[in-house]
Amino acid sequence: MKFSPNLLLLAGISSVCLFAADSATNTTPSSGIDLKAIDNQVSPCVDFYQYACGAWTKNNPIPPEFSSWGRFQELADRNQAELREVAEDAGRNLSRSPLDQKVGVFYSTCMDEAAADKAGVTPIQPGLERIAKISEKGDLPAEIARLHNQGVAVLFRFGPDADPDNSRMNIADIDQGGLGLPERDFYFRTDPKSVELRAKYQAHISRLLQLAGEPAATADSNAAAILEFETALAKSSLDVVSRRNPHLLVHKMPMAEFTKLAPSFDFEGYLKARGTPAFPIINVSTPDFLKGLNATLDSTALDVIKAYLAFHYISANAPLLSKAFVEEDFSFSGQTLTGAKVIRPRWKRCITLTDRELGEALGEKFVQKYFSEVGKQKTLEMVGLIERAMATDIDSLTWMSDATKQQALAKLKEVTNKIAYPEKWRDYSSVKIVAGDLTGNAARAREFEVKRRLNKIGQPVDRLEWGMTPPTVNAYYSPEQNNINFPAGILQPPFFMASADMAVNFGGIGAVVGHELTHGFDDEGRQYDGDGNLREWWTPQDAAAFKQRVDCISDEYSGFAPLPDVHINGKLTLGENGADNAGMRLAYMALMTSLEKNAVSSERLDGYTPQQRFFLGFGQIWCLNVREESLRVSLRTNPHSPGPYRVNGTVQNMPEFSTAFGCKQGDPMFADPAKACRVW
Repeated sequence: MKFSPNLLLLAGISSVCLFAADSATNTTPSSGIDLKAIDNQVSPCVDFYQYACGAWTKNNPIPPEFSSWGRFQELADRNQAELREVAEDAGRNLSRSPLDQKVGVFYSTCMDEAAADKAGVTPIQPGLERIAKISEKGDLPAEIARLHNQGVAVLFRFGPDADPDNSRMNIADIDQGGLGLPERDFYFRTDPKSVELRAKYQAHISRLLQLAGEPAATADSNAAAILEFETALAKSSLDVVSRRNPHLLVHKMPMAEFTKLAPSFDFEGYLKARGTPAFPIINVSTPDFLKGLNATLDSTALDVIKAYLAFHYISANAPLLSKAFVEEDFSFSGQTLTGAKVIRPRWKRCITLTDRELGEALGEKFVQKYFSEVGKQKTLEMVGLIERAMATDIDSLTWMSDATKQQALAKLKEVTNKIAYPEKWRDYSSVKIVAGDLTGNAARAREFEVKRRLNKIGQPVDRLEWGMTPPTVNAYYSPEQNNINFPAGILQPPFFMASADMAVNFGGIGAVVGHELTHGFDDEGRQYDGDGNLREWWTPQDAAAFKQRVDCISDEYSGFAPLPDVHINGKLTLGENGADNAGMRLAYMALMTSLEKNAVSSERLDGYTPQQRFFLGFGQIWCLNVREESLRVSLRTNPHSPGPYRVNGTVQNMPEFSTAFGCKQGDPMFADPAKACRVW
């Protein structure tokens, strides 16, 4: 399985006391609902998303530098401003700690745009010369190993992953890769937009090669050949929907058998050049890709392969180079793919780079300055409420046998919760950061991370490690580790507001907690047991009943068309849509329990009942504007549905919503018992 979004509270000894005390301190009842976001011209029973967010979307156009603008982006933008303060403080501090020094020098060097412009292509010239000197295909493994060690994604991916049969141990894993377009089907679609995108990609390849010194005619010829080469790689790749089935990505074999899949490529030489630990067994996620790669390397001229490697090396470093490279990278990656109108300010790009390359160093300083330990504790309390709701829900299912229920409840008890930041911070002491050497700093930081990951092969899985940096506005569930992860970056408004009515918070962060928990039981996660091993623990009858229910969700969302010519891919988005639906139910159950215990105000606040406030709390975290270009790519690559459909698709499956807002049979949002989908 190759790697899925979210909380904060205030004071009190128990969660019940906390909620009651929080609402009691408000002398003027205020729900926390963004009343200015609501479009009162639309009935919530006709289009709940438009009702909850219509005024917000009208009054919050997408800033030119963004491809979309919503509540996630608002918070991430605020976090970036705080990270900027952290990085600049680290640079100004004369008595800096080693950690401050690395963060400050890395960021300040990135901010020196004049130095980058003066250097031009010089920082990557030695790497380009090494590629140019390749004289035979037998030299490729060593050069590809060098590129992989610098984080340049060419040909395939290799690294550690949890053993599917023993999730406590890491094994070597090799997988498809090497594409410059978002995913394989971008190379084959024949609609006008897709044809136009490939033409723009080819032109982008040529322009980057020219900026690195190739004559225009040579660059044009190489660009066409590179696109053809990547198309061949794509043809052998597994599509995004098929990759949702983890069993299709498990093919463990000894090295002797593995090397026969692509005999033309010296994998033993490649592994030696990468400095990987010795290992007897490797998981080949996509054997057909390696067979296709072997044939493609055999049939492709060496000069074309060299041009392909050079392009991806340039592309990986383009954002760090002179203005011409930066603008060309943005022209395709930003404007063409996402529709962004202008490039982000340099300080935002440099903060993003620092977060990517020294994430836990920057994150540690961020947590020290901005995060409250009280928030971490209250987050854990809310997670406990949602987990108890899930146990009640599983136990009450009528379609699941007692045998599978017991297994499900056992798995739920084994879920671990990681909140805010790592227990142990990453040690960057060996990373050399040099003032004035932007590309070198980035390369050395990437090499450190790549080497750190390679050394995991054959070692126990570190279940305390995080897959996101602390400032990240997101959350995730790991099926191999059976844990949910909520970075500090998202544990703040609008996802949780200490001053808001708790019904709103249950609809916001509560639904997201339920969402992440449900991933352990979605179409992918359900195939892993409580320890994270890939094994079947469902009875055949229960598996069939589950499939019938998730097929309902898949078919429902496949009927939504965010663009006239593109529908949501219900199979690709099945796990996220199912988690949205179940997460809402779990959070609603927790809300009702809190109402019964008088832990949430049952009064109308801002004119809304607690049930209505709950649904508005959910709807308003998904307020979003998105550019067509970005939406078009997202619909074909993103396992999440667009915001409006995450809202409306969920509430129209919940009779509780219909009751809360008085929706009747025939209303678009009415949860028609004959059509409404429900798994959990």
